[in-house]
Amino acid sequence: MEDLILELKEKIIEVLNLEELTPEDIDAKAPLFGAGGLGLDSIDALELIVLLEKSYGIRLASAAEGKNIFTSVENIAQYVSQNRKK
Repeated sequence: MEDLILELKEKIIEVLNLEELTPEDIDAKAPLFGAGGLGLDSIDALELIVLLEKSYGIRLASAAEGKNIFTSVENIAQYVSQNRKK
């Protein structure tokens, strides 16, 4: 799981153009959206959805599902490990 978390952090940095961050700067348990975390927004959420589809073959069924999954890098990693197709 640690390898997947690191991979996701690297992909998030790349896809969202967060070049000022390193994977070590991102706490896997920290919130991705809102205060106290990365402060991502709804456009970033769309980018994360595309990332899951392209990298892991995962299609989200609904926006509500995405809202639950994208709470932290750790949650995304758990979801990917259970649902990946690639």
